Amino acid sequence: MNDRVEELRARIGALQVQLEQEYEARRARIRHRIENGRVIWEDGVRRSHLALRQRIPAFLRNSSVRYTITAPVIYSLIIPFALLDLFVSAYQAICFPAYRIPKVRRADYIRIDRHQLAYLNWIQKLNCVYCGYCNGLIAYVREISARTEAFWCPIKHAMRASGTHPYHDHFSDYGDAQNFRPEWEASRARMQALNCEALKCDKCAGGDRDE
Repeated sequence: MNDRVEELRARIGALQVQLEQEYEARRARIRHRIENGRVIWEDGVRRSHLALRQRIPAFLRNSSVRYTITAPVIYSLIIPFALLDLFVSAYQAICFPAYRIPKVRRADYIRIDRHQLAYLNWIQKLNCVYCGYCNGLIAYVREISARTEAFWCPIKHAMRASGTHPYHDHFSDYGDAQNFRPEWEASRARMQALNCEALKCDKCAGGDRDE
């Protein structure tokens, strides 16, 4: 059974590589490339984008009244999002070193780059900055919580849950009391091995035996 699971994981990994290759091909067709984390456009593309930008008066005329009056509700969420960012970042800064598991880099999840698109007006750019931050923050927080779960409670749920993180596949089966302890220790060791890999050391190769 485990061999079959590993085979399926390998196939999924191969498909993810193919998907990224397809994205790269699409970027080439849209005439831009990524270099050192920056978007590089081919000559003339930015001018053609500027010509397609919708001016603010036309944008507002074409916007639904329902969208306009609900906008303050959307933007009011910046307060709880910012607090979530602050508290979760503080949590991992304090606790992850104690657990010897790697910290999650915000920059890997929160991407603010769509405001650079010339075919967007300033309202659309503001919306894109906001969405990029909030959705990236949710992904960042999810990864922190996933690593925490993999360290403290690596047990599958009895019923399938939507949107589980990748670490969940390695969790102990629900109700498998006999193998729970060794698989729990193995899950912790995997998390700590990621930390050693990030630090390029072998300090915790033997795992953390502290209770």
